[in-house]
Amino acid sequence: VQLQASGGGLVQPGGSLKLSCAASGSIVSINVMGWYRQAPGKQRGLVATITAGGSTVYADSVKGRFTISRDNAKATVYLQMNSLKPEDTAVYYCNTDRVLDGTRGTWRYNIWGQGTEVTVSS
Repeated sequence: VQLQASGGGLVQPGGSLKLSCAASGSIVSINVMGWYRQAPGKQRGLVATITAGGSTVYADSVKGRFTISRDNAKATVYLQMNSLKPEDTAVYYCNTDRVLDGTRGTWRYNIWGQGTEVTVSS
């Protein structure tokens, strides 16, 4: 099971970007999916998470600007980022806390994608 993130890039302050993260492999079920970010010189921190049922959690710094969503049929999680600020500049990583692997018949835990870079600058 792998996670592949995409959609990062350079955007001006006030602009928008949409990140995608697709899970691949023999997947029966995915529990929570989420986005985390790591700015230069800082620790990786939570951006937003979403359960299989659609319940969401957001970091205070992105509430009202970012929206997380998922398509369970496509095993994909999205992050719509609006009103971007320079302080949103970071590498964004997708994560799932638990995946039921159809090949192994076992749960796999804490899987990370490779990260996609977002730069907000004029």
